[in-house]
Amino acid sequence: MSKSDAYVSFQGVQKSYDGETLVVKDLNLDAHRGEFLTMLGPSGSGKTTCLMMLAGFETVTHGEIILDGTSINNVPPHKRNIGMVFQNYALFPHMTVNENLAFPLQVRKMSKSDIEDRVKKALDMVQLGAFGTRRPMQLSGGQQQRVAVARALVFEPKLVLMDEPLGALDKQLREQMQYEIKHIHENLEVTVVYVTHDQSEALTMSNRIAVFDDGVIQQLAAPDQLYEKPENAFVAQFIGENNTLNGKVLGLDGDICTVEVEGGEKLKALAVNIQGVGFDTMISLRPERVMVNPESGQCSSTVTGKVEELIYLGDHIRSRMNVCGHDDFIVKIPNSADHAQLQPGDTVQVGWKAEDARALDVLVS
Repeated sequence: MSKSDAYVSFQGVQKSYDGETLVVKDLNLDAHRGEFLTMLGPSGSGKTTCLMMLAGFETVTHGEIILDGTSINNVPPHKRNIGMVFQNYALFPHMTVNENLAFPLQVRKMSKSDIEDRVKKALDMVQLGAFGTRRPMQLSGGQQQRVAVARALVFEPKLVLMDEPLGALDKQLREQMQYEIKHIHENLEVTVVYVTHDQSEALTMSNRIAVFDDGVIQQLAAPDQLYEKPENAFVAQFIGENNTLNGKVLGLDGDICTVEVEGGEKLKALAVNIQGVGFDTMISLRPERVMVNPESGQCSSTVTGKVEELIYLGDHIRSRMNVCGHDDFIVKIPNSADHAQLQPGDTVQVGWKAEDARALDVLVS
């Protein structure tokens, strides 16, 4: 997408609370019109601070935030026309659901008939049309969260910010709400900037994900790109389940490198983020890319693995093995008759294609 498609733009944005330590460091990030962009990262990575600066609840220390072509650094929150959804819902307990939704419209001096129309439309959108006369405390957590989403959308903002909005819900309801919010976004074509530390939530809902660590974006990409093609060790470890084998680069042939790992095994991997021959590296490998007892010539790297544990998970069997001296090497085996006879203590051959293993920077613990 071109630069002109940027609806929200962080340009060289920094944030410090004490004048010394930067919690957000030189952030350059665009959210495109109609996009669902997620800021993902561990606690303290700077993602929520970015959202609060965009909302106007925190000031920018350095740089500029542009909304629809205009700098909003000095625009107060209530004049930014942004919808907000928080983890704690922030509903008014003394008001009914209808009154909660009507409030942002009354502030905007809309007519009574317009307010009634908008409130009904918003409640129908989140399938709560029959709950308008109830108070928040008479609703379940999931219903309260839907009301919060409806209230953020009722005045038809072009931008909605969501800060860990599903964090207080149980797993099943959380997953259901992920799909509901995703579908609402698709139907309304509103721009959403979403903050979470839950990587499966980010993968499910987003058009693109910005992975934060220590105030810096580590990688910005579509969900499948982040999972399949992590650019550094932090992203590989943070997104999804991942096997790591540390070693030293012995040689480089085009974009494939040979890495010697613990025990002297020499493995092939895609050279993604390495310093060069002779330097330490970390091989990153997804559990579902590992083959058990592969046919001859099927894999670029083959090593011996000892089965430590087998867990039946329906569509696949999760096997923990000892591979190259690591006893936490995970292999996801499709649930087929071929591997039904595996038992803890068995010794097998495991292998993978060079392009499925990624040689990355070494993660400093």
